[in-house]
Amino acid sequence: MTFEHANVQTSCRPWGSHDLRPWSLSGNPDAAIGELRFERSETQAPDPALLLKLLFTKEKLSIQVHPDDAFAQTMGMANGKTEAWYVLSAEDGAQVAIGLDRPLTQSQLRDAITDGSIADLVKWQPAAPGDVFFVPAGTIHAIGAGLVIAEIQQRSDTTFRLFDHGRLRELHIDQALAVADLAPARPEMMPMHLTVQRLKLVSCAFFVLERIDLPPEANWELQAQRETWGLVIAGDATIGSMRACVGDVFFAEADRSVINVGRSGLTVLLAYADSAPQPGLLRDLDDRQSQLPVRDLTRPDISSRIPVSVLPRSMEGRP
Repeated sequence: MTFEHANVQTSCRPWGSHDLRPWSLSGNPDAAIGELRFERSETQAPDPALLLKLLFTKEKLSIQVHPDDAFAQTMGMANGKTEAWYVLSAEDGAQVAIGLDRPLTQSQLRDAITDGSIADLVKWQPAAPGDVFFVPAGTIHAIGAGLVIAEIQQRSDTTFRLFDHGRLRELHIDQALAVADLAPARPEMMPMHLTVQRLKLVSCAFFVLERIDLPPEANWELQAQRETWGLVIAGDATIGSMRACVGDVFFAEADRSVINVGRSGLTVLLAYADSAPQPGLLRDLDDRQSQLPVRDLTRPDISSRIPVSVLPRSMEGRP
């Protein structure tokens, strides 16, 4: 039975920001912070399967790719890295790159990495607050400038860089060629309401990412069967013994916690280590008769303003 207020670690990055508000007061006028990395407060506990980060970008990040589990294990690592992004804020014109804009051969990809033209071969697309993007292992990708992104991922730091905007860091050409998907990305299904309060954003073999929207001054119970991470992105509440406001993160596993929602309501990004949504994740303690019915789970929710995420063609049909 575990419920913890997560600890946060800051990481300086050349592309980072000096002002992290409202998500954190950890800004530093002398160093650009690119990442907030959330860890369990119980330091003796085993490493979780998932890692939650906030990314702050004032410049473009490198164009990169991550290995899948099979390739990572040939390198002596426990697992690869599939991830998903939720855009918390975006400046005008902000973009992300997901996959290639046309098919390439390995030889063409090697040449593009060598001469730098890979920067023009990735598929850039607009990014706005509330957008969600799915980045399976093997997908060539990049995050542009002017963004704050919540990232949930398999717990791995393995990154193979293909292009780094003149920062002179090492590129990993052979490894990138070995793991990169050479096909363009394709649209995936829209996010889907599971209940009025629960919007499923991403579901894959490694995690489920949901957005939870709770009304003001309501009382709910969170039933976290598996490893679960929660990030408050709007409103406030008391969650268990934790007073939670924007930017606060909690960890739960095999535990139940009461959520007493504040006057402004509560919106939480919730990620948990499962391959399908948990049916009993939330329980309404007020048992309001006016609650709207659960929506049809077999159909996409076309009313959602969140656009499609993307999936490489080679991943088609996989969980």
